[in-house]
Amino acid sequence: MSIPGNSVGIVGQFEQNPIAFVQSKLKEVETRFRGWLAKQTLPVEAAVVTATSSIQGAAIGGLMGTLTGDASSMVTPPPNVAGLNPDAMASLKQAQALAGGPLVQARNFAVMTGTNAGISCVMRRLRGKEDVQSSMVAAFGSGAMFSLVSGMGGPNLAANAVTSGLFFALVQGGIYQLGQKFSQPPAEDVRYAKTRSMLSVLGLQNYEKNFKKGLLTDSTLPLVTDSALRDVNIPPGPRLLILDHID
Repeated sequence: MSIPGNSVGIVGQFEQNPIAFVQSKLKEVETRFRGWLAKQTLPVEAAVVTATSSIQGAAIGGLMGTLTGDASSMVTPPPNVAGLNPDAMASLKQAQALAGGPLVQARNFAVMTGTNAGISCVMRRLRGKEDVQSSMVAAFGSGAMFSLVSGMGGPNLAANAVTSGLFFALVQGGIYQLGQKFSQPPAEDVRYAKTRSMLSVLGLQNYEKNFKKGLLTDSTLPLVTDSALRDVNIPPGPRLLILDHID
């Protein structure tokens, strides 16, 4: 039985590197899914994003709960639990909620991730961009929902939901700003724009730091001499190319 050429190629790729093959197929499926999702209406996109993110969060929470075990039994209520004041009772419920097993953790993470992703999707479609404001709004919603479903609300559910939401929003805002700071490349020094262009044309980009070390800015280029280039430790060959280019 003959095998089509395309099938032979796929089998060959799988045999050579099965992990890379599977990764490429998953990437292809993800690209198609994102393309399909972008064409849907806002309610459909938000619902799908919320559902898929909730499933992922539930899986992560369930795994964490399995690894850590159900520690809620270690949080033993006092004998006079009925006589506890509201604040003490709220603290006890919070401890029990955070120490739950796989099902409890799966629920908590599903709510947090699903709410965050859903709100982020809506904000992105409405505002046409992703920024720190949208990120903080999504975090506020996830924090408030977590407070309500996890049993951490205490005697005043609304107030504690708002408090948790604000805490999540502030943390997320700080993380977002740090991420933006470290992800953006450093601004290029405009004093060396012409110098950078010249070195790039000559294939001598590695010597830009030498120019900066000697403060040989764009304004000094017409005045550069062999002695000046030697002082910043540029070898003879590159010196000749630079001087010829300047001339």
